[in-house]
Amino acid sequence: MSHRHWPKPRHGRPEGIFRKVRADHAVETTEDYVEAVSDIVHRRGECRVKDLAGLMGVSHVTVSRIVTRLLEARLVETRPYRPIRLTAEGERLAAQSRRRHEIVYSFLLALGVPDPEAGRDAEGIEHHVGGETLSRMAQFLNTPLATGGQP
Repeated sequence: MSHRHWPKPRHGRPEGIFRKVRADHAVETTEDYVEAVSDIVHRRGECRVKDLAGLMGVSHVTVSRIVTRLLEARLVETRPYRPIRLTAEGERLAAQSRRRHEIVYSFLLALGVPDPEAGRDAEGIEHHVGGETLSRMAQFLNTPLATGGQP
């Protein structure tokens, strides 16, 4: 019976990298939903659970659970059978997330990544890119990092 020899960790993989990735995943859903609420409100004038369910491709139950978490985090306001609205903090987070997406997307396009792929990749990268990396991307693009000084 042969024994598999697992490779040693790659050079450059910092201690705690997996912890950071797990934390980033926890924030990713929040950012995606806050940004989605903002987009729907700006496009339709109001956002309801069914709108989010359709956009995100999930069930009403899933959206309801996430909206409850957003309520607890004070990022949205809503009542039963009423539209979902972002709080000032929710609006700030949506704008910050949208700006990070724009920088990553533009950076990928500048590298020559085709548009559809750049859009898909930016959607994932935007949640995991560090502040210094995002700052360098913005510098490379010769664009201001963000309004309010936050990435």
